Amino acid sequence: MAQSHACCTVPPVISKGYDAKGTYTTIDGMKTYVTGPSDAKKAILVVYDIFGFKDQTLQGADILATGDEENKYLVVMPDFFEGKPVDINDYPPDTKEKGERLGKFFETTGAPPKTVGRVPKVIDEIKSQHKSIQSFGIVGFCWGGKIVNLSSQKDTVFKAAAACHPAMVDPNDAAGISIPIAMLPSKDEDKEAVEKWEQGVKTKHLVKWYNDQVHGFMAARADLEDENVKKNYMDAYGVLLNFFHEHL
Repeated sequence: MAQSHACCTVPPVISKGYDAKGTYTTIDGMKTYVTGPSDAKKAILVVYDIFGFKDQTLQGADILATGDEENKYLVVMPDFFEGKPVDINDYPPDTKEKGERLGKFFETTGAPPKTVGRVPKVIDEIKSQHKSIQSFGIVGFCWGGKIVNLSSQKDTVFKAAAACHPAMVDPNDAAGISIPIAMLPSKDEDKEAVEKWEQGVKTKHLVKWYNDQVHGFMAARADLEDENVKKNYMDAYGVLLNFFHEHL
């Protein structure tokens, strides 16, 4: 387990049947999960994975909201897929039909430029609804990790970022990153791509591998009834809390 700051403590993780602590609102026309104090000075935008709102991801958002005693975050997770996420039974895409459905999703609903283009409007609406917010961070899981990389370039609104078991890691994204960034790859990420990405990042950064965990272990694919997965899930969220404590 990673050493944690005294201020940052991951609360007990619920293995099954999690009861989310936040509420839902509408931001930029999207159903949006919001958790944490409404008068927080710092906010974190969470970009979920292709499976949308799942208990494991909602629990992660709640952990980020209140796990740092010195910095309570307003955590906001919009439904960028507007009710049409990928069916988790379609992953892995081990049949032709599953592959075709997944491919179509990435071409339409899940096309990264489409989401990246909505992020500034989301941030503007959060600012208008929560006047106390002074700085923003961003976290993305799997597909969301690509959104994080693309949203962390020059003139970004974000002060710090993190990509967790990121999909579509492209070393060419690295040089333009302008803020501190963390990457938490799993055993399923492309090791060479991640290493080249790390070599290209010019800002403060952290890369921590979870070599015995599957792609998605911090989000929808986390089997929290497995003690090893649960331990690593908790460790990884502790890493995120510590990183944002230092940089956001």
